[in-house]
Amino acid sequence: MTTEVLQTKQASPAREPRPSPSSPAPRPTTARRIRAGIVVVVFAVGLVLSVLTAGFIGTANIGPVDVFGILVRHLGLGTLAPGPEAPPLIDALIWESRLPRVLLAGVVGMGLAVSGAVLQSITRNPLAEPYLLGVSSGASTGAVAVMILGFGSGAISLSTGAFVGAIVAFGIVLLLIGGGRVSNPARVVLTGVLVSQFFSAVTSLVLMLDGDADSTRGFTYWLLGSLGGARWEPLLIAGAVILTGTLLCLLFAPALDAFAFGWDTAASLGINVTRARVTLMILTALMTAAAVAASGAIGFIGLLVPHIVRLLAGPGHRTLLPLSALGGATFLIWVDTFARSAFSPHEIPVGVVTALLGAPVFALVLRKAAAR
Repeated sequence: MTTEVLQTKQASPAREPRPSPSSPAPRPTTARRIRAGIVVVVFAVGLVLSVLTAGFIGTANIGPVDVFGILVRHLGLGTLAPGPEAPPLIDALIWESRLPRVLLAGVVGMGLAVSGAVLQSITRNPLAEPYLLGVSSGASTGAVAVMILGFGSGAISLSTGAFVGAIVAFGIVLLLIGGGRVSNPARVVLTGVLVSQFFSAVTSLVLMLDGDADSTRGFTYWLLGSLGGARWEPLLIAGAVILTGTLLCLLFAPALDAFAFGWDTAASLGINVTRARVTLMILTALMTAAAVAASGAIGFIGLLVPHIVRLLAGPGHRTLLPLSALGGATFLIWVDTFARSAFSPHEIPVGVVTALLGAPVFALVLRKAAAR
């Protein structure tokens, strides 16, 4: 009997081992990586082309060959320049005005988009972004206070004042929503609106007490978001802060992914949740402050861009953060190009255009969050 059973078992064909349910499927993972890599390349190429294209769009008709020639000559690569040198007036227009403005738009868009993606993770709320959480308003108040009170109008002074204001505003928001433990989107948004209105009122009060009509008019236009004052000094300062902040945020990508499963789960994975969140809060406040000091308050980029990137490449922060950086830079470059060219010689504040584009997306995300 035993012999027959053994013979039957030996005669039966061997079954192939089943894959473990917990083991990752290699093909989908590889496919996602390939897709994310393609999206990164497309975004990077799009950013480079956007910088070159936006440089020759404006009231003065300057061709792309002239823009490229001016750029490479100033970089010490004159042998690569096609054609003769551009006239001094055209050279000054591109190198001292348009190019700093295009690059500053890219840097500011990068900082706001990355800040939005990080804030959505550390607050565990899809509606979080610097403008909606009042961080931009706090930074604006700090920058205006520095200028009005006479502490200086340089890029470093403005950035310092904006950083202090951003930290205070974000701290108040976190305090009012329970240290970030509450993930109710409506409550977070209402708290952000409250803090934003408070700092906007403080800013208006400071401007009113200043008493200078021309100064107040200029500050008001700047607060709506403007890149018209772009120069190399504020560009270099904002670029250094935002690029450094973006790279440091990338180091926290595993922690940001773990936050999606809750603070306890992240802590069980060996992540110091408090230290990571405080560090990321400081980094986002620094990047937002640098952006506001250079361009005023520009809203909805931190909401719009990360959500589009998630649809294209998924929620993993190893791809979400760099793609948000590239996408935010490209987006704001084209928004600013439209703002300064569509109704030339008049210029629309950039913040007005981003609000018109971002408000419908905000309503859609809020509706989906409420449905959950």
